[in-house]
Amino acid sequence: VQLQASGGGVVQAGGSLRLPCAASGRTFGGYFMGWFRQAPGKEREFVSSCSWRGGSPDYADSVKGRFTISSDKSRGMVYLQMNSLKPEDTAVYYCAATRMFPARRTQAYDYWGQGTLVTVSS
Repeated sequence: VQLQASGGGVVQAGGSLRLPCAASGRTFGGYFMGWFRQAPGKEREFVSSCSWRGGSPDYADSVKGRFTISSDKSRGMVYLQMNSLKPEDTAVYYCAATRMFPARRTQAYDYWGQGTLVTVSS
């Protein structure tokens, strides 16, 4: 499974940004997809995860109600829509794939994409 995240950039507080993640490889459909983030000097933390089949996603409390994860299996795309962004959302965002759901620990994820930097200015 190969993953490639993109869409990062600089946005003002209160703004929105959508991060796409492209998944490829023969077996990507057999995995659940997640988003993590890592702020400078901090550990990587769980943001959200979902199934390609739909159903209720999982969200970290810090983003619940502001972020929305979605997926399009036919295109191999996972999206993280981020609204009402705050300066504390500034981080490198990573997409990842896991065999488990829900899964919030980084150790549960088998594949990782390269990160994309999101900077929220105040």
